This record gives sequence, structure tokens and C-alpha cells, in this order.
Amino acid sequence: MASALEPHLRLAVGHILFLDIVGYSKSLADEQKELIQELNRIVRETKQFQAAEAEGKLTRLPTGDGMVLVFTNNPEAPVECALEISQKLQSRPQLKLRMGIHSGPVNPVADVNDQANLAGAGINIAQRVMSCGDAGHILLSKHFAEDLEHYAHWRSHLHNVGEVQTKHGAKIQLVNLYTDQLGNAALPAKLKQARAAFRLKSAAIAALLLIAAFSVGFWMLRGSQEKLKNPAALIPYKSIAVLPFENLSKDEENAIFAGGVHREILLDLAKVSDLKVISRTSVMQYAAGTARNLKQIARELGVSHVVEGSVQRERDKVRVTAQLIDAATDAPIWAEAYNRELADVFAIQNEIAQKITAQLGAHLSEKERTALTGAPTHDLEAFDLYTKALTLMDVNLDFDDIAYFENFAKAVPLLESAVKRDPKFVTAYCALAEANSLLYGAGRVKSCAPAESALEEARRIAPDAGEMHFAQAVIYFRCPNHPFAQALATLELAARSLPNDSETLFYRAVFEQRMGRFEEAFRHFTQVTELNPNKMNAYDYGAMVAFGLRRNNEGRRIVDAAMARFPAYVDAYRGWKGLQALRIDADIASARRQLENIRTWDSTTARGLAFLVPFFERNFAEAERALSGLADPRIRRVDVIGLDASLAVATKRGNERRQAWAPVLAEAAQKIASDPRSYTELNAIALMNAALGNKKEAIETAKRGVELCPITQDAMVGPGMLQVLAVVYAWTGEKDLAFETLFTLAHTPYGAVDVGDLKLNPDWDTLRDDPRFNQLLTEAAKPLK
Repeated sequence: MASALEPHLRLAVGHILFLDIVGYSKSLADEQKELIQELNRIVRETKQFQAAEAEGKLTRLPTGDGMVLVFTNNPEAPVECALEISQKLQSRPQLKLRMGIHSGPVNPVADVNDQANLAGAGINIAQRVMSCGDAGHILLSKHFAEDLEHYAHWRSHLHNVGEVQTKHGAKIQLVNLYTDQLGNAALPAKLKQARAAFRLKSAAIAALLLIAAFSVGFWMLRGSQEKLKNPAALIPYKSIAVLPFENLSKDEENAIFAGGVHREILLDLAKVSDLKVISRTSVMQYAAGTARNLKQIARELGVSHVVEGSVQRERDKVRVTAQLIDAATDAPIWAEAYNRELADVFAIQNEIAQKITAQLGAHLSEKERTALTGAPTHDLEAFDLYTKALTLMDVNLDFDDIAYFENFAKAVPLLESAVKRDPKFVTAYCALAEANSLLYGAGRVKSCAPAESALEEARRIAPDAGEMHFAQAVIYFRCPNHPFAQALATLELAARSLPNDSETLFYRAVFEQRMGRFEEAFRHFTQVTELNPNKMNAYDYGAMVAFGLRRNNEGRRIVDAAMARFPAYVDAYRGWKGLQALRIDADIASARRQLENIRTWDSTTARGLAFLVPFFERNFAEAERALSGLADPRIRRVDVIGLDASLAVATKRGNERRQAWAPVLAEAAQKIASDPRSYTELNAIALMNAALGNKKEAIETAKRGVELCPITQDAMVGPGMLQVLAVVYAWTGEKDLAFETLFTLAHTPYGAVDVGDLKLNPDWDTLRDDPRFNQLLTEAAKPLK
């Protein structure tokens, strides 16, 4: 009886990659053989193929003009394999492939040679998906793409292209997978044809329906307009903002503890890829204990749900309340109070995150379920120290605010004390690594060793933690001799565990910016402002990308938006707007108006504008007075020495500065001896030597900077190194080399060769009588491609 109930098919789920050589049948027999051999070699060399085969989780099926790869180890394997193949095909233009991917049932069969084989609906659908593509396409079934959408690192590469009808009348929803470098972004020809046919058919019947549809259409149009008036209709249901929890303890010191509980609940929720979770930086403005209009807050943050709560800590007891609220109706969906031992506070945090996730119907992977059961530490005093440190590091400051680095310096000893109390406190080690790497990058500490030491401890304890991968990527970015591609790959690992972390996305955009992937960087900076609407750096860097690409109107729009959103930092943005008026528009009057409206001077942009306006006006006495305002103990002398050198050259007083510059030169040389890639110091030495008339030393130092940081290595810093070389050439009488360098920069993003700067900056005075200068102005005004 039991055997009668056994299924006829032994079905399993396969993750299928179907490959097909485009134009294969039109090739000669010898060419076909070479193409198949080349395809086989490329596929066998991919990491995904080798890994799955080693595990016994791969089946290969030849198809004559291509092949089928069926993975049973990992649903991401066929996609990653397809991207590896697409990468290798870039150097083999003669081999044109189209690829289709689907997950579905497969069952073992024996072929005509009695060899093990696979068949099933999964393979059939993958073939139909593939057949809809053209050369270079990586097409996915909508079913397969929906699984990938749960992972933040895939979302930006998935593009719905619509429905297509294949043979036998089957209809398939397709998604096109492509990046800036890989895949084919064009709409497949079959979909173009289907849409053209649909438009022709629609046009033929439109006249017949026009009169009958008019009255119905009128009301439908009104409904659409109402949706446009009500942006909440476009906000995803599974979106949430966790507002700061109220501290109900009598001891105000426990406010830090309440903040830590709030942070951990928010971080737990942010690990769920099926949710949109607003960053802590953006919710902190809605302080607990004040009147909060939840509907308005939800609109401002772009969410459907809000969480409120409170924390009360008394001796060894803790009471935590939380409620999930539907922002549209202001009605609680779920609420609960927890009265427990203080030691249970981390279990309470986990339970709250789990309940909220369940209420919103969010899909959880097994890894995410595990993440919602962990505790950062079981040492409450270590947790308090860690929370105080993160409170300092989380302060939302403008990217050039002088206090930014001071906060991180104060956080370091707190984190060191936390890991001393709990040597297994992974996230504290990660925060310590991040803080020390930032201080090293800013020149506040002499070595990256403290950052790397903290990271090594975190890796030893939790080698797969998303926070560890994030800290690793930040160290790659700030510490020397690490390629940005390595940092970006590490950040992709972090994103798998931290899908809603705006910092992970922000640094991804930063790395893309430095690698010259400007469109991707700009898109991701914009996405950061959606997850973290109050992250100033995302606006700042997004504007930098726009200005660097000479999309000046777009850059100004972002600066205006930031200026309106962050009124406390309006003077920093006035400084920036003034600098752009000078450098881009040659509009000294506008820059002077911005300068006169500045009231606070705690930003380098404001202070820099105070120098550059009179300097460009050639009012050198005022410029010199402004330069003294940059002599702040919180600003390194080497960071502003270039302005001093420019003033000395313009006033022909270089030799007078020799004695004042001697200690700066010595300190910069010492830093370069310990770290040859100290770009700020290299530039300072080059400019000071040029101003002092030391031509050979100036040119050699500036050229060394360009060699150490070429544009191909760093698309953002590299142009600045080249610009310093151009200035040195101009100051030392090497006109031909100066123009050659400037014309290169005129066609380079971030080249800093703007029309206003060329027209007004005294640095270029020695070049203005040359006929090539007007041609340079023309090139600098052209849009960058």
C-alpha cells in the first residue's frame, strides 16, 4: 500500500541558468565548435560553477547552441554566475550570449544514453525567459526576481520590463538584470514588438470608446489626481519609523539607557530586508515627551507605520512599553508592556522587533530570524558605555563641521572601556574600528593600527557579522593601499545582513564616486536620503557629484534642499553657495552677499569663502585677515596652507613666508616619511616649494602625488592632485605643461577647472595673456559626457 502512494516524480527546486549563443546557427561549423569550446571554458572558470560542482549541487545540460546550469545550493548562484560570465564576455565580443534565469521544479530522468539528466517545468520556463532576450540580456522570471528583491544589494539592478507571450500562448512577466557595466539595459526586441502591436490595436479602437469612456474617465481622472495629492497612497505598507523612546526613570542618566534600548530595537528591525526602516539619525528629531503629530511625521519620513515606546529602569528592574501605530488612522495595531529583570532587557528588544515584524507581515529569511534573537552584550555597564559612544558618533553634523572629529575622539575611550568589560562585544569593536579609522583619515591619529586591531577582534568573534564587514569596508576606504573595488565588494557582504542600513548604502555610494561610477553614486546618495532624510552628508556628497559632473543646476537644487532642511547649518551652506557663485559663475557680487549673511563661522566652507571672496577681488589685505581666521587649533595648518601659498604668490611675498612655513614643511615631510600616500601633505609641500621658488622640488613633489593617486585609481581625489600640478606649473613658468594639464582637467569630472575659477583666481594670472586661455574657458564651459 505504501508503494502505491509514492509519487511518480521526485521533484526538487532548481535555480536555473539557461544560456544561448546568439547567431550560432548562422556560423560555419568550425566557428560553431570554437564558440562552444570558448563558452564551456568561460563557464567552467566562474567561481559559482566551481563552488557548486565541488558541493555536488550542479547539473550541466548541453543544448547544442548553449547549455543549462541547474544549481541546487543557493538561489543567488545563477545570477552571480551570469554576472561573472557577462564580465568575461566584455573581452570576447565575438561570443554573444543571452541568458534566462528561473527557479522551479526539476526531476531526475535518464537520457537516451542512460546518463543522469534533469527535466521539468522549471527548465522549460527558464528557456522561455531566455528566448525573449537579445545579445547581452540577463532576463529573470518575475517569480525568481521577487526572491531577489528581499536583498538590498540586488534591488537597484532589477528592472521590470513587462509581460510577453511566448509560444503555446504562455505569458511570462520578465525582469531585466543589469548594472552600469554588465548586462543589456535595452528593452528586448520581443517586448518592443509586443508594445508596438498593442499601441496599434489601441489606436484603432480608441475612437469607438472615446465617447462612452468620457464620463467614466472623468471620475477616474479625479481619483488619480486625488492619489497624486495624497502621497501616502504611494508609501509602501511595510515601512516604519521607530521614534525615540521616552525615559520614565527618575534618574535622567537613564536617558542614555533608554536611547540604547530604542537603538537596538531599531537596528533589529533594520535587519529585515522586507521592511523599509527609517534611520535613527532621521527619527531623533522627534524627541519623546514632546507633542508629536504622527501623521505629519509619517509624511515627512515617507512611512506607513510608527512605533512609540517608553523605558523605565529602577535598580534591577526594567519596564518597556511599545506600540505599533497605523499612521494613516492614528490607531494602534499592536501594543504591549514588559515588566522584567534588568538582565532581560535584550530579550525584550528582540521580542518587540519580532512582534512588529509579524504584525506587518514581513517575510523573514532564516538568517534574519536568527538575527532577531541575538544580544549585543550581556554586560549592562558595557552597553551603557557603548550607547554613550554611539550617541556621540551619531550626531548629525555637516561634513565640514569642525566638531565632527571631536565627537569621534571622545567616543574612542568609551568604546575601549566597553570592550575591556566585555571582550566579546562585537558591535563595540566594530564601532571602535570605525571611529579610529575616521580619526586616522582626518590626520588626528598617526596610524591605522588601532582601527585594524579592533576589527581583527570583531572578525575573530563574528566573521560573518554585517557590522564587521561594514567596519572592514570603512577601513579599506580610510586606510592606505586598499583598492576601492575591494571595499565595495566587502560592503556588498555587509548589505546582506544590514539591508536597511543607510550608512552601508552611503559608503557604497562613496566608493562608487571614488571609482568613477558617478551615475550609480548619485542614485545611491538619493536613496540614502529616502532611508535617512536627515543625513546631511548624503545631500552634501550628492551635490558634489552633481557639481563634479557640471550639472550645476541640479547641484544647486540639492544645496537649497539641504539648506532648507538643516537650518542650524545654514551658514555652512551659505559658504558653499558663495563658493559655487565664485568658481562656477564668476559672480563675485553674489558670493559677497552670501558672505555678508554668514553669522557663525564653525565650518570650513564659511571660513574659506571669507578668504576667497577678497582674494578673487584682489583685496589681498582683507584676504590676509581672513586667513588668520583659519588659524584655529581644530583646523590643521597643513589643510589650509595652499591658501597661504596662493596669497604669497599673488603678493610676491613667498620668501617672507619661508620661516613661518619651515615647521609646516618639516611636519609634512615627517608624515610623508611614515605614509607616502599622505596626499594633503604632498600638495602642501609642492605648493609651498613653488611659492618659495624651489621649482624642481615643487614639480617633483606634485608629480609624485599624481603618480601615487592617478585619476584611474581615485576619480574624486585624483583630479585634485592633477590640479595642484597645474598650479605648480603655472607658478613656476611652465606654461605649456600648465595648459596641457588644464585641458585634461577641463574634460575630467571633478577636474575643478570651472569657468569662474579660471576667470577670477589669481593662481592663473601668468596664463591669461596666452591665446590658449580663451580656448580653455570654452572647454571648461562644455557639459561633461
